[in-house]
Amino acid sequence: MWSQLILSGIAVGSLYGLVALGFQITYAVSKTMNFSQGASVMVGAVLCYSLNITLGVPAWLAVPLTLVATFGLGLLIERFVVRPFSEGGSNSWLLTTIALGIILENLAMLTFGKETRGYPSAWAETPVQLLGFGVFPVELLIPVVGLAVAIALRILFTQTLLGKALQAVSESHDTARLMGIPVERMISVTFGMSTALASLAGMLIAPVSNVSATMGTLLGLKAFATAIIGGLANPWGVMVAGILYGLVESAAAGLLGGSYREIIGFAVVILMLAIRPYGLFGQAQVKKV
Repeated sequence: MWSQLILSGIAVGSLYGLVALGFQITYAVSKTMNFSQGASVMVGAVLCYSLNITLGVPAWLAVPLTLVATFGLGLLIERFVVRPFSEGGSNSWLLTTIALGIILENLAMLTFGKETRGYPSAWAETPVQLLGFGVFPVELLIPVVGLAVAIALRILFTQTLLGKALQAVSESHDTARLMGIPVERMISVTFGMSTALASLAGMLIAPVSNVSATMGTLLGLKAFATAIIGGLANPWGVMVAGILYGLVESAAAGLLGGSYREIIGFAVVILMLAIRPYGLFGQAQVKKV
């Protein structure tokens, strides 16, 4: 039983980590966040379902098309929902991104429907035997994808010109502008990346949890908690925190029952932040006066 709980926790935790990386990237570069990330999870799943199942587009094409579309959605979110408020020093983007998430969910209800739909996939049809128990291939795929994305982001930020420009913007917007870096464009890119990461998580979880207009709400909230626990300045810490959160949830559900999953999970969040207000791998910021 423990082997199954651990594997399930790692798979779910990797999803939290993927979405939480989106929070981390946007905060590091712009000191703002997209609180409609949960809705972006849903958009990715719904759009991929519509392309693949409804319209018959092959999965190998539907997935990249969805990623490109949600990357574009992220650009629009930054330009029209975040930037007009953040440029003036207002924190109203907190409310506007939450409002956008509600709008996206309700639009999905109107167009996609309120019912939950199963997503038929070869990755979630026939379980394979591993350590004496059955597991769907998609549950093995999720942590592999999560690790691959984390490594790819690490390479992007350390080995490419775009990544170095993003790092410069994260250090100082004014200095980056003096160096000729288009700060606003870099910030838009991070929002596009974060929205695409959330949609990727939605596509990965769709065959397991099915597709619905509200599927991303709780996942987005847990991902934000994961980002805070991991430390918003540490992408690897965010991924580790996501896996730890998933393991805690899986253990709570396995030992106490599914009803205790959210109770134990969020209780641990409160406890961890009481002990480490800046996250497991974060540090208190030094403010210059």
